[in-house]
Amino acid sequence: MSDTLVVVSKIKAFVKKKSQMNTSSSAMPALTKVVEEACVKAIEKARSDGRKTVMDRDFE
Repeated sequence: MSDTLVVVSKIKAFVKKKSQMNTSSSAMPALTKVVEEACVKAIEKARSDGRKTVMDRDFE
């Protein structure tokens, strides 16, 4: 398992504020996987555009 790529306390606070729901600790590895996959796609996009910098538009 990789390192958690999200700030757990901030995610829990966000979910609580938006929905009044609690967040299971098992949600963090799943969310980290989503972030990892989005980053890999953004890296590939930047690379295919000939850049060495990942930009906001690479996440679209």
